[in-house]
Amino acid sequence: MALIFFILILSHLVGMSHAQLKVGFYGKTCPEAENIVTNVVRQVAASTQNIAPVLLRLHFHDCFVQGCDGSILLENGEIGERHAFGHQGVQGFDVIERAKQEIEKVCPGIVSCADIVALAARDAANGPSYEVETGRRDGLISNLTLAANMPDVSESIQILKAKFSQKGLSEKDLVVLSAAHTIGTTACFFMTQRLYDFVPGGGSDPSIDPSFLPELMAACPRNGDVNARLSMDRGSSEEFDNNILQNVRSGFAVLRSDASLYEDVDTRNIVDSYFGIFSPFLGTSFEDDFANAMVKMGRIDVLTGKQGKIRSVCSTF
Repeated sequence: MALIFFILILSHLVGMSHAQLKVGFYGKTCPEAENIVTNVVRQVAASTQNIAPVLLRLHFHDCFVQGCDGSILLENGEIGERHAFGHQGVQGFDVIERAKQEIEKVCPGIVSCADIVALAARDAANGPSYEVETGRRDGLISNLTLAANMPDVSESIQILKAKFSQKGLSEKDLVVLSAAHTIGTTACFFMTQRLYDFVPGGGSDPSIDPSFLPELMAACPRNGDVNARLSMDRGSSEEFDNNILQNVRSGFAVLRSDASLYEDVDTRNIVDSYFGIFSPFLGTSFEDDFANAMVKMGRIDVLTGKQGKIRSVCSTF
C-alpha cells in the first residue's frame, strides 16, 4: 500500500513538472513556432505603426481576466469577454489569428493561442529583450462579466495596487508595466473627466503641470471628438524608454493612472529609483525590471498540462 501511495505521489509530481511553463516548450513539437510569430508581427509592423502598444495591451488584458489563457480572443456573441467595458479599444485579434493560421499549417493542434499572444507582445514591443515562457493552454470560458475588475485609468493608486497584488504582481511591477504607456496613444474618451470634471463643480486634475494643461485641452477639447487620440508619453512616444516616468515626476503624465504613481510613497520611490545619481550602477535597470514584470504577468493563472485545450482557431471554442 505504501509503495502504491509513493508511486501515485511520484507520478503526480512528474505530471506537475510537465505542466509548468518553460522557455522553449515547443522546441521539439513545433520548433518553428516562435519564428513564425516573429515574422508575422514584423510583417504587420511594416504597415501598421501602432502594433507594439496594441499587442502589449492585448496581452495585459488577456492576463488580467481569468489569467493568460487567450479567452479575450474568443467570440461569444454580445456576452463575449472581448466586448467588456474594460476592454474598450483592445485590438490585435487579427494579428494573433494570422499567426495561428501560419502555425497550424506546420504544426496543427500544438501551439496555443494564449502562447501566441504572449510571444507577439514581446516581439512587437521593440523594447527590452526577454525570453517568453510557453506551455499555456487555451481557456474555455468567455464572458464579459468576468472582466468587470480590470484596472481602470481613473482608479486611485490604492485600488490599482490592490488589483495588481491580487494577481501576484508587486508595486514595482505596477510601475514598470504602467510605463509601457511610453509607446502608443490614448483616446480623449479617457481624458474628459481628468481635464474637465475632476473636482465637484468642474475643473481639472491639480496634479497636471499648469504649462501642460492647455496642451491637453487643445488635444481633447470639451465636447470634442472622444475618439481623437493623443500620445501617452509627451516627447518620447515613438521610443520604448523610461521617459514616461520622468513625465510622471514632472506633472506631465497624460493618464490619471500614470500620474497617481507619484501620489503614493512606495510607487513614488520606485519611480525615483530610476533617476538617481547612482541608479545606473545600483540595483536593476528599468529595462530589466520591465522584462521581469512581463514574465511574471505571463504566469498569471495559466492553464497547463491537460487543462483547457489547444484551439485550432483562436476566436472559436
